Amino acid sequence: MMLPSDQDASGRTFDETEIAYVTEALRSGTLTTTKGKFGKLLEQKFAEKFGAKYAYACTSGSAAIHIAVATVNPNPGDEIITTSITDMGALTPLMYRGVVPVFAEVDSKTLNVTAETIKAKISDRTKAIIVTHLFGNPCEMEPIMELAREHNLPVIEDSAQTFLAKCGDKYAGTIGDIGCFSLQQGKHMTVGEGGMVVTNDEKIARHMFLYINKAWGYGDANADHYFMALNYRISELQAAVALGQLEKLEECVANRQRTAAMLTDLLDGIDGIELPVIADNATHVYWKYCLTVDDTKIEGGSPGLANLLKEKNIFSAPRYIVKPAFMCQVFQEKNTLGDSQFPFNLARDGAVDYEMENYPLTAKALHDVLVLPWNEKYTEEHVRYIAENVRIAASKLRK
Repeated sequence: MMLPSDQDASGRTFDETEIAYVTEALRSGTLTTTKGKFGKLLEQKFAEKFGAKYAYACTSGSAAIHIAVATVNPNPGDEIITTSITDMGALTPLMYRGVVPVFAEVDSKTLNVTAETIKAKISDRTKAIIVTHLFGNPCEMEPIMELAREHNLPVIEDSAQTFLAKCGDKYAGTIGDIGCFSLQQGKHMTVGEGGMVVTNDEKIARHMFLYINKAWGYGDANADHYFMALNYRISELQAAVALGQLEKLEECVANRQRTAAMLTDLLDGIDGIELPVIADNATHVYWKYCLTVDDTKIEGGSPGLANLLKEKNIFSAPRYIVKPAFMCQVFQEKNTLGDSQFPFNLARDGAVDYEMENYPLTAKALHDVLVLPWNEKYTEEHVRYIAENVRIAASKLRK
């Protein structure tokens, strides 16, 4: 059996809606969102869907993080606390802005940061907190927001993988000061590459709008380029596709949740395999479905299980990113701008803590995790196929 993949048409939901919108954009002859209708309509509808006051489209999830960080307006050498398990695209924007990334530990069961692990990293140079809701499973935001308010720190939510996930009665991405979303190929909604930023704060919204537009004050009486900023605008063609994808988002998420719940039921009780851990007041939207594999009970742990699943065309990611981002060369060798080692050359003693031995929970989490692909086009037959083969593989590898 071949499972639907989000890397091609088998696992994507493009149809006549996107084709009609793109055709309309092309026939209009206006492909810039500064003049066209689709960019503005996308932003309006996205804000409405997520219950946010403001939403702006941008070129990628990394751009969204860069916009958010720039809006916090740190000075070179300031610190932003982020998570030890994240994509490099959520880290390099910090360094381009002159910020020293300070990494917080994760919960080894959810792979998410917690208020407790963030608190341990707060210093007098901390400028903001970035939380990443990994795999579609939201961080426990209430204690994180309480901690942030106590220290007067803005919170940026990296919600690239968490479309319509809820914490209490709010959507992930709308709880902190700024939410960042990715529209990359494999996300819940996609335009290939793209992003969104959301906020409920008028002042923040104004800065984000400007940062996307080279800080040019469109519509102002005496518009100017007010500060240093980039062009992070998407095109009308991307916005047209995104609008079509947004209209299907609730169905996409519901399908993922329905089939994931089915898999959870089918895998329950396998000795040596733990199922996703979700906070009591949260909903998981399953960008991926993650298992924790105990290698004291399963021979070879997550890589061993992955190898057997691969023989059945179930292509998982054992140990996810294998090593945390701070173990990559860019951090270990401080390869940034020329030979300056900027911004690390501005860091206070202790801020540049990029040694694996100091992150035992991160090491444990990455060692045990097995990331299964997930898709809104999975059927009951697909889910039963995955579950059956996980059970068979676990049985074969039982110690």
